[in-house]
Amino acid sequence: MTALDFANSIVKGLRSAGFEAYFAGGCVRDMILGRPPQDYDISTNALPVDIQKIFPRTVIVGEAFNVILIISEHKEKPFTIEVATFRKDVGIKDGRHPERVEMATAREDVERRDFTINGMLYDPVDDKILDWVGGQEDLKKKIIRAISDPELRLREDHLRMLRAIRFASRFSYQIEESLWKGIQKNVSWIQNISAERIFDEFTKMLTEGHAAQAYESLADSGLLGIIMPEALKMKGVPQPPEYHPEGDVWVHTMLLLKQLTTAHSKEVAWGCLLHDIGKPSTFEHHPPDRIRFNRHAQIGREMSGLILKRLKAPTHLREVVCELVDQHLRFADVKKMKPSTLKRFLRNPNFPLHLEQHRIDCLASHANLELYDFCQQALAEMPEESLRPKPLINGDDLIAMGLQPGPKFKKILEAVETEQLEGRLSSEKQALEFVREHF
Repeated sequence: MTALDFANSIVKGLRSAGFEAYFAGGCVRDMILGRPPQDYDISTNALPVDIQKIFPRTVIVGEAFNVILIISEHKEKPFTIEVATFRKDVGIKDGRHPERVEMATAREDVERRDFTINGMLYDPVDDKILDWVGGQEDLKKKIIRAISDPELRLREDHLRMLRAIRFASRFSYQIEESLWKGIQKNVSWIQNISAERIFDEFTKMLTEGHAAQAYESLADSGLLGIIMPEALKMKGVPQPPEYHPEGDVWVHTMLLLKQLTTAHSKEVAWGCLLHDIGKPSTFEHHPPDRIRFNRHAQIGREMSGLILKRLKAPTHLREVVCELVDQHLRFADVKKMKPSTLKRFLRNPNFPLHLEQHRIDCLASHANLELYDFCQQALAEMPEESLRPKPLINGDDLIAMGLQPGPKFKKILEAVETEQLEGRLSSEKQALEFVREHF
């Protein structure tokens, strides 16, 4: 059974019990476009209590909005389908939630949604699309249009400003003029939305395959200046043409984003966006034509940490992105590194992310992949035991030598490993002699 099969069985089960039930939202849009839906949502006039009588495995997730999850009986990887009762929202409370919700018809349920392309229903039993808002026509015209009054839709949920830009970028569509003007007019509303929701939308923009288009639109709308003003400062900052013939820091960054695909990780995507965020504040021009960005990687790390913390990004992602920003210039020295330094860099758990960001960085400037190829070859040719050799000695050996345990042990063992990675030590005896001689 597939997720589609399970979703079909839910609709049929609800219909057999005398209720209306349809596929709703993004899955209908994607099916019309011939894209595999990421998930299937169902709308119905059945209440959660009715649904629980028909399907044994359910979890109520949005009691105030009558939303319930139905879980398949697959033991290894069960499917989960969200089922929501038709509703209409009454009043606007906080730019995200209505004052209250009421039971509604299928058409009323659709008319409260955000954009026409997300406002269609599909009846899998009769193989029929229900489209009261012109979604099919807007898919043909490649337009993101609000359902009914654009400003009202944005007022109901301010995050729709970001969603409009994300959908337009994802599908390479145009935002309808009155919706675009509504976004530009009301950008300040985005300050009422939680940082977590904004971070989620920004991340989706970076990882859905059209990141540059999304971030250009964020800049043009005025939203980027409110959410991440540090990024806008990259515009107009010149770079040394011998290293960056493509143009200023913003142009370079957008060229990186153009290369991001749906296969890239969130960490690499954010790393590409923020890798040169420190350049505007470190820019120095030395006449006649010398340009310098001293310590921009380190400053960029600090700025990236502050930006991601402000957006309440997950701690692990923040740490990895900061590392990618901090070390993105290390590749310039890989051919000159001591063997021990190179090996430690290559065996870094995040090295594949560093390497991919470096590849993208190169292609967005001089297009020279010599250092990328060098690292690829080094990884391919270097035996695992050379990259991660078994330690020659440990803390117990140091204690047996009469040394007192303490922070110095770490320094000693690292020094021994350095000699081992350099190829100057290869046995326990040699390692112990090295310690006696140097410590």
